[in-house]
Amino acid sequence: MFSNKKIKEVLKKARTIWSLDHASSLMGWDLEVNMPKEGVSERGIAASEIAVLRQKLLLDGELSKLLDEASKENLNDYEKGLVRVLRREIRIARALPPDLVQELTRITQEARIAWREAKYKDDYERFEPYLEKIVELEKKVAEYLGYEKHPYDALLDLYEEGLTTDDVEKIFSVLESGVRKVLSRVLEESRFPREHELENVRYDVESMKRLNMRILEIFGYPLGARARLDISSHPFTTHMGIRDVRITTRYEGFDFKRSLFGAIHEFGHALYELQIDEGLMATPLANGVSLGIHESQSRFWENMIGRSKPFVNGIYKTLVENLSFLKERSPDDLYLYFNSVKPSLIRTEADEVTYNLHILVRFRLELRMIEGDVKMGELPAVWDDLMDELLGIRPKSYRDGVLQDIHWSMGSIGYFPTYTIGNVVSAQIRHHMLKDMPDLHDKVNKLDFNEVRRYLREKIHKWGSTYAPKELLMRSFGEEINPGPFMRYLEEKYLKG
Repeated sequence: MFSNKKIKEVLKKARTIWSLDHASSLMGWDLEVNMPKEGVSERGIAASEIAVLRQKLLLDGELSKLLDEASKENLNDYEKGLVRVLRREIRIARALPPDLVQELTRITQEARIAWREAKYKDDYERFEPYLEKIVELEKKVAEYLGYEKHPYDALLDLYEEGLTTDDVEKIFSVLESGVRKVLSRVLEESRFPREHELENVRYDVESMKRLNMRILEIFGYPLGARARLDISSHPFTTHMGIRDVRITTRYEGFDFKRSLFGAIHEFGHALYELQIDEGLMATPLANGVSLGIHESQSRFWENMIGRSKPFVNGIYKTLVENLSFLKERSPDDLYLYFNSVKPSLIRTEADEVTYNLHILVRFRLELRMIEGDVKMGELPAVWDDLMDELLGIRPKSYRDGVLQDIHWSMGSIGYFPTYTIGNVVSAQIRHHMLKDMPDLHDKVNKLDFNEVRRYLREKIHKWGSTYAPKELLMRSFGEEINPGPFMRYLEEKYLKG
């Protein structure tokens, strides 16, 4: 994959940067899964020092010189991708002052703990000063990075290379009206329930753990060999490399689909990293190319596979074997339970129809925060008003409203739109997979996912970050981000199916 002599020299220098990323990923996983609460201060110091060291290595003049020299030579696609990825990282690192990077890293380490306590105690004021500081710092980040039209563009690009505010506005111009029409008809026709009694049925946690492990085994998740499943308050995926990928889910003791789909969702993220070509191991290309493309993989498995009728029929026996209270339930009943539709407060528990409206709330708020159009003290009320406008429901607590997500405590402003990108792209993948694999539904019903995994590997996974997001979609499917297949999917499933 890498034959050019200059590129090989670049890779030697990049190996240390990759190693720091490996260590940082492990520290981040430990913070969420294992670390005692009072360890946050020292962890914050260590994380901030690593962030500054990584920036110094990126800004090594010799690395930039090697990249400039290599870019003038005849490179293959992998080598061109390596130059693109590192130049982009260098541009970002060069733009941000080390003291800003250090301060942002330190405050977000502390803010994650403050957010966790504020959410538990339903006390927004405990988190507000941290959020105010983070927004202030993120505005500085945008200014240092630079932008053409809107400071939010600079933050979006950090998570989805090449994505702009205009791009997101165009996607939501289709989704907002389309989704609200579908939602209105679904609620009016009552073909899918708003509530299901299984949502209140309690389950044995150990039984649920066994069920999750069995479903992951069916999908082909290499537990023990290259992967783990752990517990956290907010399900997530961390990868140290293509041979060490870790996911979490949560066990609340009721409404078992929350835990199940948490595990399935994170499996989609994990599979992306696990199926990157071995030849890219320990290089800057051994990562998913963007958060939006990454989210398309988790949403594909969670929704296009996990909530489909063929899959419910296929795993029915497994469900009953592990959760005895399901013996009196039919596959059709479980399908309706998995696909209930109603306006709800919590994004992570939202159904396919309403989910993107939750993202629209956050997108509009982030724009206003970066523009300085809303003060942090006003944020909860503005959040509630937007929820009322778009979903017709108002939070009764901070934990169900402005405090529900961890993202802002991590400084991840510009991240939320990638969830909608993921939903949209997952439907595009399904559309093209059905054309290329007409017997997809039959394979899912038989729980045969070998060809599905191979298809995703060839179209998306194996390339890592070799191609930029929009180029990857064009190469694999002949189109860029297109909300049309997603809207058709919703209409076919919820209005015609």
